[in-house]
Amino acid sequence: MRVSKEKAAQNRQHILTAAARLFREHGIPATGVDSITKEAGLTHGGLYSQFGSKEVIAAEAIRFALAESKRVSQRVAEGKQGRDAFRSIVARYLSPEHRDSPGQGCVVAALATDIARQPQSVRAAFTKELGDMFELLARLMPGDDPSRRYDDAIAAFAGMVGALILARAVNDEPLAERILQAAAKRVTQRTNVRRPARRTKGS
Repeated sequence: MRVSKEKAAQNRQHILTAAARLFREHGIPATGVDSITKEAGLTHGGLYSQFGSKEVIAAEAIRFALAESKRVSQRVAEGKQGRDAFRSIVARYLSPEHRDSPGQGCVVAALATDIARQPQSVRAAFTKELGDMFELLARLMPGDDPSRRYDDAIAAFAGMVGALILARAVNDEPLAERILQAAAKRVTQRTNVRRPARRTKGS
């Protein structure tokens, strides 16, 4: 029986949602096509007709998850400006709820080390969407130099990701909380400082 375009689109959404969650929870190498099809409620034939290979699924699932993370950040920041918007994003990212929900959370914190060992197509999808996240954060940074704001966004997000990874790794709840709180405080404090413009040689 031929599948309608609407049903095919629904199947694709189910596969990406399932794959993105399972990859974040178990890692890309440990997640097989069988588990993805079972989670999505589809057959192997339905999955391969949509994507063709696990590599393609991984690339599309990474793109899907990062794009969703960006949309969540945009919703969190909605109605706020600059530093207030950034603080809201940081507070949500470095929260116990986010720490305790890796399957629904940031794909960067969950899979960065896996992605470094993936084929170029997967890494390219990750790189493109990560760059879009940097652009989003850079628009919320203080200062007049776009290049410096972008660098600040990279540094801030790297700190947030590292703190989330550490908070998930330790088995000491008070320490995990302290990691999240300390990182949130430092990241937001850093963006409150408007540094002087870089002086040129001879000025």
